[in-house]
Amino acid sequence: MTPSSRLRAASPAVRRTAGWLLAAAWALSFPLVSSLGPHRLWGWCAAAGYLAAAGATVLGRRRAALGAALLGAVAVPLLYLVLTGQGQSEVGVIERSGRLLLESGRLYVDRPAGVEEYTPYLPGMALLGLPRALLGGGDGWAVRLLGDARIWCAAVLFASLWAGRRMLGGPAQQLLPVLVASPVVALPLVVSGVDLPLAGLCCLALAAAVSGRPAVAGAALAAACALKWTALPAVAVVLAVLGACRGARAAVRCAAVAASGTAVLVLPGVLLQPQELWRQVFAFPTGRAEVATPASSPLPGHLLAGLGPWGWYLTVGLLALGGLAVALSLRVCPPRTLVAAADRLALGLTLAFLLAPAGRFGYLALPVLLVLWARATAPRPQPAPSRVVARSGRRERRPAVAR
Repeated sequence: MTPSSRLRAASPAVRRTAGWLLAAAWALSFPLVSSLGPHRLWGWCAAAGYLAAAGATVLGRRRAALGAALLGAVAVPLLYLVLTGQGQSEVGVIERSGRLLLESGRLYVDRPAGVEEYTPYLPGMALLGLPRALLGGGDGWAVRLLGDARIWCAAVLFASLWAGRRMLGGPAQQLLPVLVASPVVALPLVVSGVDLPLAGLCCLALAAAVSGRPAVAGAALAAACALKWTALPAVAVVLAVLGACRGARAAVRCAAVAASGTAVLVLPGVLLQPQELWRQVFAFPTGRAEVATPASSPLPGHLLAGLGPWGWYLTVGLLALGGLAVALSLRVCPPRTLVAAADRLALGLTLAFLLAPAGRFGYLALPVLLVLWARATAPRPQPAPSRVVARSGRRERRPAVAR
């Protein structure tokens, strides 16, 4: 084997090892800078798993490396936090919404006094808290494991990704376990899970649009829009894909299903608690409620909003201009493939998260997940078939011409 061929053979292993080491360094930053117990625990466990994965990769054991990463970054910290009842406040918020829905048909605490009483989600999120409410007030390990909202958030994510791959008819998602083990999915899955259902449903809607299933795309969009209003950019991207690839009729059908499904899921909450829904779902996340939102990472929109009322209006104006620019790009050059659609949606969401008056760095995991998932799932182009022709006494292969 020549030196160049040895280098080519070794380079994938080198890249994988470097990737696990970078993930370990990222995980180790949480015990050093975070004041949240679940984040610190995840950081220690994930760093150990990623370092073990790097060592296994050096030894040429790829499956062992992936197993170590999944064990350290997902399985061990998730089980510990679930069984001990720890997690970010979002977990308790979702479960409280499910309990309120089951007991009174309402979703929001009336006149919330503190940040812990706010529910910044649309009514669909309460459905993920229903399992805990249905299991009653028990505190055993089975109740905690089967009722924890993180488990059901992850279930929606994985079911959506599986269904999307089946629709596209692509190869098995060999990179999906690596994606789950990466910090992009592992951290939110372990500590909160709240953004995972939205991410999975957006992926499913894109897959349905690309594969020509407007009704399924509309249903996925309805479910996503009933969770968080940040799913709205996905509606524009999906409609653009359908309009470009399947025609206006398919786009209209998708829009009708999405609008009617969202209305069914959201309208009861609007009618029962219109003031609380506005205060908690829209005013609170944008920094306009009586209680300040804890989402205050130093992103451009938050820094501008902190300069005073004019800064808030400026960042909202910039946010609107960013949305308009993405909408114009969809009109002028609509995406036609899964990767292009995911990239356009990721761009729109990134602009929204960067320019929002209040936001967190963790929100950017959603665009990253979209981009990586699309590239891991999109069917690979097949080589053109060839036919054998006789020429000058020898046999030649020529690409077959479609007729």
